[in-house]
Parts: sequence; structure tokens; C-alpha cells
Amino acid sequence: MARALQPKDREVTAERLLDSSARNSYSPDIDVDWTAPLHEGKAFMPFERVSLYGTELWERLTPEQRVELSKHEIASMASVGLWFEIVLMQLLARYVYDLDPRTAHAQYALTELGDETRHSIMFAKAVSKTGAPAYGPNRITRALGRWFGGLASGPPMFASVLVAEETTDRVQRAMMDDPEIQPMIRMVNRIHVIEEARHVRFAREEVVRGLKGVGRLRLEFYRLVTALTAYAVVDCMIHPKVYAAVGIDPREGRRVALANPHHQEHRRWMSEKVVEFLTEVGLIGGPSKRIWKRGYLL
Repeated sequence: MARALQPKDREVTAERLLDSSARNSYSPDIDVDWTAPLHEGKAFMPFERVSLYGTELWERLTPEQRVELSKHEIASMASVGLWFEIVLMQLLARYVYDLDPRTAHAQYALTELGDETRHSIMFAKAVSKTGAPAYGPNRITRALGRWFGGLASGPPMFASVLVAEETTDRVQRAMMDDPEIQPMIRMVNRIHVIEEARHVRFAREEVVRGLKGVGRLRLEFYRLVTALTAYAVVDCMIHPKVYAAVGIDPREGRRVALANPHHQEHRRWMSEKVVEFLTEVGLIGGPSKRIWKRGYLL
């Protein structure tokens, strides 16, 4: 992936992605059965992926409370995913603004915009179906997202997209065929995994292409922006208020989760693939590498 890409590669890749989109795209209104009841007693995500798993607080929870916490954590992740899809749509709309619409590259960027719109609707319906609140990111991250969506461009833009997409993709791949998970959640995950694979390919190539010939100072700036975005996105996936759903003080729940070795390892596992790629192309390194470590992403 880190080889020197030629101009024709962009069109070749876009044509392949357009063909894949035509053959393998989904509609949340048709392909997810929103009328089917949730399965009583089934978890919404694997318990070992719940932030408090392995802690004393987790041991005190009843089986019903564990299912309830898994529901609120997946709802929090979906809410943050929905928010980031909206940020991504802003980024893509600005990106395609100056492209030649006759090119396959521009047409695929527009196709991805359509995908992200459907994904946002799908996540919204999924959160509504669970009955949990639409947690979303905290106020500061939401404000930063407004700025990022309006200004970000180039390699940091696509690298940040990869962080959000590939971390959630890792979790969703682990759940989409798990018979112990709610069927509705499995189907949402399956749709997102299939369609996001194309988005990841698109973004990875643009990162490589955009870094060609970048000087040292600009590279360090790109590294810093990417590190800060990665930290913010992953850190806000589990809103502290999810713990109140099972009678745990939100501040205590977050404190215990952040100190939990299982949760720290979960964050590293989520980020493993994208961290490997971004390290290979040079977007992780230098002083900002400490930010990745502080967020338990390395």
C-alpha cells in the first residue's frame, strides 16, 4: 500500500469500488428487520468487549445488568459512529467540490457520501430500537468535530477517517457472526463491515498519495492532527452516562474503565490494524506518538 501510486491508480481503484458498490450495497429500510423483537437475555456486544469486564464493578453486576450495560455501550458506540459519519459527509462534500465529476474518483466519493447517509440512518434506527439514549460525543469533542468537518483536508482528513472506520470495523467483525449477540446488531454490523471495506481502501490510497513529497515540518503537523483526532474519537466512544443505566456513578464507572487492563487492551486491539498502516506510511511517530500511547492505542 505504501508504494508510490501513479495517477492512473486513482481511476482504476475508483472504477473497482464503483463496481463493488453496484453489486454489494444495502438499504437499512429493507435489509434490517426493524419490526422483529429484541431477544430477551441476549447481549448487544460480547461481554469481554464491555469496558468494565474483569473489574470488581463487573463482578457485582447481575446477568441482566451485564446485558443492559452491553446495550448502552453499543448504543453509545453507534451514536458516536453516527456523529462521525456526519463529520465524514462534510469532509467528503468539501473534497468532491473541486473534483472533475466525470472521473470515476469523483463519482466514487459521491457514492461514499450516499453510503454514509444510509449508515447514519441505520445507526439512528438501531439506537432507537434499543431504547437507549443517543449518547453521542461529549460537548468538547462535538465542538471540535464541527471545526474538523469544516477545515480538515489532505492526509490527516483521510487518516482520521481510517481511525474511526477501522477501529469500529474491528469490533463489528468480531460480532457480526456471533450467535450470542442480538440479531439486529449482527445485521447492522454485517452491512457496515461490507460497505466500509470499500471506504477503507479509498482512504488508504489517498493517505499514501497525499504524503508523497511531504516535508518534515508538515509531516509532524499531520501526525499531531491525526493523533489528537484518534484520541478524541476512541476516547468518546463510551459515554460515562452509560454506567448510570446499571446504577453505577458515571465518574466512578469511567475511572474504573480507564484503569481496567482488559479495556486498555481492547482499545489497542481495536486500533491494531490502522496503527500498523499509519506507522508504515509515517503518520505515527515523533513527539505525537505519546498521544497514541496515552489513549491506549499503542
